[in-house]
Amino acid sequence: MSEQNDHREPVQGEEVYRSGFVAVVGRPNVGKSTLINALIGKQIAIASSRPETTRKAIRGILTTDHAQLVLVDTPGIHRPRTLLGQRLNDIVDESLSDVDVIAFLLPADQEIGPGDRRILSRLRSDFATKREDGTFAWRVPLIAIVTKIDELDRGQLIDKLIAINEFADFSDIVPVSALEHDNLDEVRNVLIDHTPEGPQMYPDDQISEERPEETIAELIRGAFLEELDDELPHSLAVVVDSIEYPSDNETGAGYDGKIDVMVSVYVERDSQKPIIIGKGAEHLVRVKKKLRTPVNRIVGGKARLDLHVKVAKGWQSDPKQLEKLGF
Repeated sequence: MSEQNDHREPVQGEEVYRSGFVAVVGRPNVGKSTLINALIGKQIAIASSRPETTRKAIRGILTTDHAQLVLVDTPGIHRPRTLLGQRLNDIVDESLSDVDVIAFLLPADQEIGPGDRRILSRLRSDFATKREDGTFAWRVPLIAIVTKIDELDRGQLIDKLIAINEFADFSDIVPVSALEHDNLDEVRNVLIDHTPEGPQMYPDDQISEERPEETIAELIRGAFLEELDDELPHSLAVVVDSIEYPSDNETGAGYDGKIDVMVSVYVERDSQKPIIIGKGAEHLVRVKKKLRTPVNRIVGGKARLDLHVKVAKGWQSDPKQLEKLGF
C-alpha cells in the first residue's frame, strides 16, 4: 500500500480501512486459542482443555478487504506459583501495553468468579479512569465475548448475558461458539467496528507473527498435550534447535533430500522421560506422524522431525534454564 493511499481522505460512501491490535484476555482455559484459530481459519495457537496451555503472546493476523486485526493470544492471567508463572504474567503485561481493543472472554457455562474479577480490576487499572459516580471511562473499547454458548439453552443464555452486562461496562457483548463456528462472523465484525482507522500492517497472506521454529515447537507441544492428556507433565517445553535444508547438505551418496528439523523436548525429571517417549517410542512415532503434513507446509518441503527428549532439572524456577528455553 503506497504512502499516498495511507493518508488519502476516503471518498464519501467508501469504507475506511481499519487496523489494530486486539488483546484476547480471560482466565486460563476459557477458549482464547480456540477463538483465534477459528477467526483466522488455521491453527495458530494450541487449543487444549488443560489450563495454562498458551505460554507466549502469539499474534494471529486476520485480514479482510477493509481491515486487518492482529489478535494477541495472551497466556491466562493467573496467580503465579513458579518463576515460569511470573514470566507468563509478564508476557501478559507486555502484550497489553499497546492495544486498540480488548476482547474479554467469559465462558457461558461457568459463573463469573474471582479470576474474572481480578482480570477486570487489572484492565481497569491499565485502561480506565474512575468517574465520581463510581463508573469507569475506558480509553479503549472493552468487548465481552461469551464463549461456549452451545452448552446453554436459550433461557440460560439470556440470564448469562444479563449477568455479564451487570459485571462491567462493556462496549459490546457478543455470544459465540468457536467450536461450532456459531456467530463467528459477528465477533469479527464487532472487533473490526471498534478498531481505529489505520493502514494495513502485514501482507494479505501472512497469518502469524511467529517464526517457523516457534510455530513448529508449539505444534509439537500441542500434539503431546493431546497424545498424553492427563499423564503429561506440565513442565514440558519444546525447542526447535535447527531447520536444515537440503542445500546445506553435500554428503552425496544415500542422501534423501529431506529437510531436517532438529527438536529438543525438555522435562524436569528423569522419571518423566518414559512418559513422553512411550513404550517402544510409540508417543514419539504418533506425534511425528500427526505433524508430518503441517510441518511440511511450514518448512515448504518434505521434512524429517528428529525429536530428542532431554531433562532440564527444575527449569520452571531456574532463570538460566527459562532463558535458554525462550521465556
